[in-house]
Amino acid sequence: MRTLIAFIIQRKMKIDNFIIDKQSKVFVIAELSANHNGSIETAIETIRAAKRAGADCIKFQTYTADTITIDSDKEDFLIKGTIWEGKNLYNLYKEAYTPWEWHKELFKVAKEEGLVCFSSPFDKTAVDFLEELNVPAYKIASFEITDIPLIEYVASKGKPIIISTGIAEQEDIELALDACRRMGNNDIALLKCTSSYPAPIEEANMCMVKDLSERYNVISGLSDHTMGATVPIVATVFGAKIIEKHFILDRSIGGPDASFSMNEGEFAAMVKAVREAENAIGKVDYTLTEKQAKGKDFSRSLYVVEDMKAGDIITDKNVRSIRPGFGLHPKFFNKVLGKSITIDVERGSRFELDSIKL
Repeated sequence: MRTLIAFIIQRKMKIDNFIIDKQSKVFVIAELSANHNGSIETAIETIRAAKRAGADCIKFQTYTADTITIDSDKEDFLIKGTIWEGKNLYNLYKEAYTPWEWHKELFKVAKEEGLVCFSSPFDKTAVDFLEELNVPAYKIASFEITDIPLIEYVASKGKPIIISTGIAEQEDIELALDACRRMGNNDIALLKCTSSYPAPIEEANMCMVKDLSERYNVISGLSDHTMGATVPIVATVFGAKIIEKHFILDRSIGGPDASFSMNEGEFAAMVKAVREAENAIGKVDYTLTEKQAKGKDFSRSLYVVEDMKAGDIITDKNVRSIRPGFGLHPKFFNKVLGKSITIDVERGSRFELDSIKL
């Protein structure tokens, strides 16, 4: 019974005033990340722009270079094969981090704008700091999905947890879920993510959105690094209930994440497309709307296409299935062929069953 109850709970999540479940609209997250480029004024204006663009939430990342790595130029700490080629991890994170002393002001601005606001912590000190700010949820970044002690600590706070699966194999996902549930936390969402920057669209694999939800009995969604709105739209069709995209005021300001972040216009267009996709999905329903039913006027039905006298034999020359749809249903056509008509009928008249001798 406990397992069944847990599964029911997992399909519904509340973050601040937003209920996220099968019936809800997609919860759209704008990821600030490093897109403040070292300026709190830019960060504040980015929050306001995210609201204008239709985001439901603004998300930060809470770390320092020292809480996420160490300052080392050894080979292991040099970045290879990405847009940050040649940098060491410490210098990248020193450039990209959001100063902790900004957080209180940024959370205040987000609240004023009516945006949900939370963050991705990268160590226990960040979790403790965010608890002081009373965050309504936590996000576990793709590269932290293997940090089971961190996930356990986050889960112990009893708040919804959104986990990106960018580098995860199935065992990694299951270990992360087990860590949450061991701490009594079943408010879990899994986001399909491709950890490339930017990510190739052919590696998006959006069918995973549906599989994650069904396989693990959780809310599922997308953390997206592709360019454009195509992948978020497809994710919506596959049942995504959370979509996260990196957001920037203007890519020309630069920064580590600028090249794969959406500006205000692009983000607004994506949100509009996602909302339209939600409306297009609809529900399984074979009844017709009033407008659709009116369209049946243009369907086929049986009409007399030559003047006929009483006693004439019905053939495919004098009775045909044509538009409009006000006559007898075409399913009766073979039944009436060869029968004689009992009354005079003018060309263009609806064919009626009571005009023939069966």
